[in-house]
Amino acid sequence: MTDRNDDLFDAARAVIPGGVNSPVRAYGSVGGTPRFLARAEGATVTDAAGSVYLDLVASWGPALLGHAHPEIVAAVQEAATRGLSFGAPTEGEVELAALIADRVRHGEVRPVERVRLVSTGTEATMTAIRLARGVTGRDLLVKFAGHYHGHSDGLLAAAGSGVATLALPGSAGVPAPIAAQTLVIDYNSPEALAAVFAEHGERIAAVIVEASAANMGVVAPVPGFNRLIAETAHAHGALMILDEVLTGFRVHPAGFWGLQQEAGEEYLPDIITFGKVVGGGMPLAALGGRAEVMDRLAPTGPVYQAGTLSGNPLSVAAGLATLRLATPEVYAQIDAAAARLSTALDGALTAAGVVHAVPRAGNLFGVAFAERAPRDYAEAQAQQVFRYAPFFHAMREQGVALPPSVFEAWFLTAAHGEAELAAIEAALPQAAEAAARATA
Repeated sequence: MTDRNDDLFDAARAVIPGGVNSPVRAYGSVGGTPRFLARAEGATVTDAAGSVYLDLVASWGPALLGHAHPEIVAAVQEAATRGLSFGAPTEGEVELAALIADRVRHGEVRPVERVRLVSTGTEATMTAIRLARGVTGRDLLVKFAGHYHGHSDGLLAAAGSGVATLALPGSAGVPAPIAAQTLVIDYNSPEALAAVFAEHGERIAAVIVEASAANMGVVAPVPGFNRLIAETAHAHGALMILDEVLTGFRVHPAGFWGLQQEAGEEYLPDIITFGKVVGGGMPLAALGGRAEVMDRLAPTGPVYQAGTLSGNPLSVAAGLATLRLATPEVYAQIDAAAARLSTALDGALTAAGVVHAVPRAGNLFGVAFAERAPRDYAEAQAQQVFRYAPFFHAMREQGVALPPSVFEAWFLTAAHGEAELAAIEAALPQAAEAAARATA
């Protein structure tokens, strides 16, 4: 008898390219058949064959409070009774924009004065780049190797996430003149940043950077690097776009920017992009910044952006409920759980004799099969990637679902309690032994 997941994957490949609607879901880097999920609740997901897994993917981050949180579900259901989509302004949009702006603050410092709601993280970063070019009148964009900002043209050069998993240098279908507008430099390298501005400074519109890289594995910025980006960009008349699609409201009530402000690393990005948690698991993203920048968007300015589903009322309801429930106590709980599992992961791999590091950025963490935590894309790619597939499958066989790529972060939720954490800890030694036995 075949597994229901196998049957579904065969059926999917007949009608969907590769059988999936986002490449990393295909299990290309770990092998085997992807799990087709039928249900998610709390800290668990259930696949089409009825197998239940403790989940460390959390829908790639949005499920901060756990899957199908009853208050979030109720908010979406109530919104649905009033209509699924209007294509017109709603009161909820105003409330969510105000809530986002109010949360992203440190003392009296508020980098977000205006917010534009969109539907996806790709749309948010694409709009932010267009806005930066419109504000500065310049064309060039600086990005960092291994950073992923969505799949819009010009951003897939040396990107992370699925591109890293598939070992692709970029993407077909992007015209060379468009790709040429993006300058890719090494991450965490002050020298590379200085050099690109020394050569192209008067033509650079913006630097876009993940607040903390988490699409080539978790690679945190070295102390002072994000501040240096802001200072360098501003000294040359360029803008800083801080991509918090993944980290925003995930690692701190004010995102990774807020976490860094508390640590004493003060800097001001010009535009911040948000996604994932901000929509509570529904399709919603946003970009925000100071008024003089954001007001260059249409209809008040000349930079055009539009979307029929922007500010969709169901997504807005989920986002409002999520952010209102995401209290400091929630973050403290998840931070403690991340510290606990990071320690357990390190201990299991050490006991098995596996060369590894456990990189962290706030409550995001993962594994790198290298002697030290990678600091840039080259180091992330140089790790012993072959050890991850057996590790992944050993965890899955014990009922723990990990991201199907070593180049992704692990996500905990507020629903991961003592029993769930203990079960994950118990699964780690066997998985570590599987990684130790792996050969290239």
